[in-house]
Amino acid sequence: MTTDIRTAKSRTAGRAITIAAGTAGALLLWAINDPWAGLDLTVRQGGSVQHIGPLAVALTALFAGLAAWGLLAVLERTTRHPARIYRIITSLILLLSLAGPLGSGIGTSTKLVLLGMHLTVGAALIIGLPGRRNC
Repeated sequence: MTTDIRTAKSRTAGRAITIAAGTAGALLLWAINDPWAGLDLTVRQGGSVQHIGPLAVALTALFAGLAAWGLLAVLERTTRHPARIYRIITSLILLLSLAGPLGSGIGTSTKLVLLGMHLTVGAALIIGLPGRRNC
């Protein structure tokens, strides 16, 4: 196996692990606060109230991770400084995403937990996905 192929496989594995870690972090926050602490994580969507379950947490984190990976892949093929541009774009997206929990979370505790989930996944993806060598 050539060095380029080994490097690509290593990078792919590292990025998959980063997405999994962000997802696991969000699920850990959910587990600590929803079932163990007895906090009912609910949000308002339209005229209804919805409970935030572990499947919604995991799928949202995985979707965000795969979208971020796709963005990074495009930037790596089209720009000279992909990690820097990636981190700027994803930091702005994270900042905008914080409006969701603040606007739809029911209760201060729920809002704080949802903000924590957003920040956990966002930090993992912003810091970990490009890796240190691409700075």
